[in-house]
Amino acid sequence: MSLLRSAAVVIALARPINRAGTVQTCRHIKRWVSPTLRELAHRVQKQGPQKPEPRSGFVEWNYRSELFAFGKRLNEEFELPLLQTAFTQRTYAHQEQERQRKLGIEEADLHTADNSELAAKGAHIAKAYVDAYVQHALPKLPAIGRNAISSYLLSEETLAHVSSHLGAKELIFATEYPPSNETLANTLQAIIGALADSSGVERAFLFVRDFICTQLNQKDLLEIWTPEQPLQLLGEVCNQRKLGEPEPRLLGDCGKNTVLSAFHVGIYANRQLLGKGYGEDVKTATETAAIDALQTLFEMHDNRRPFDFRIQLETKNVRLG
Repeated sequence: MSLLRSAAVVIALARPINRAGTVQTCRHIKRWVSPTLRELAHRVQKQGPQKPEPRSGFVEWNYRSELFAFGKRLNEEFELPLLQTAFTQRTYAHQEQERQRKLGIEEADLHTADNSELAAKGAHIAKAYVDAYVQHALPKLPAIGRNAISSYLLSEETLAHVSSHLGAKELIFATEYPPSNETLANTLQAIIGALADSSGVERAFLFVRDFICTQLNQKDLLEIWTPEQPLQLLGEVCNQRKLGEPEPRLLGDCGKNTVLSAFHVGIYANRQLLGKGYGEDVKTATETAAIDALQTLFEMHDNRRPFDFRIQLETKNVRLG
């Protein structure tokens, strides 16, 4: 009996004590999981990169809910039929009509609206407001500079960038996927037209201000527009403002007879320094100084007052034609 008790005590002492009261578990990963995952990865690598699939191909896709959410994300009120028309490209509408014709649908029922009219209206509204905003934000800039900045804001690349970041990519009805920059830009213009028809032109103006004009934020205007003949343009501006004839003067040079030469030129008018610049020769330094002087006269420097994106231009100041 004592022998059995001794054996029971030894067995009890040999068991590990779980003081924390936790339960030790095992992962129990099956042996077939690892080779299966390796085989699937090998097949994917063998097939190569796959074409991007549209989000509308997923089972849980609800287009009407996506349209409603699109307007709420932008804090705008759209009429859903107009918004759906704004996302419908002409090529897709023609393709849909041809498909319905093959199914035997009558010609009178084949009409599918596209966004061509809305895009034309939105492009007109966007151009009118962008021109008015640039005129208000940069009043001292000449017409050629304002036109260059407006063209940048209304370019296909800028509009496509804005459209894609607003989430319009997955909502577009087009024959191609992913949609091209032309399709994205055209869709954004149609959205502006649909907003004008749904909530009024004033809301469309604010939309253009908030999403298109803001692309000028922290942008170097000299990268958008650089005068081709800065010294000649500077002379014309000085004559218009009666500042006197601009005169370049050599302020300093270094390494004149070496490959690392540098010249420092200043532009003076009526004994006042308008701008200064550096260059590897006198001509380049003079052009750089002329550009610096133009930036000062046009208030285009990087240290200028930031653009005011909260301003609301009056409708009468926007030329809709």
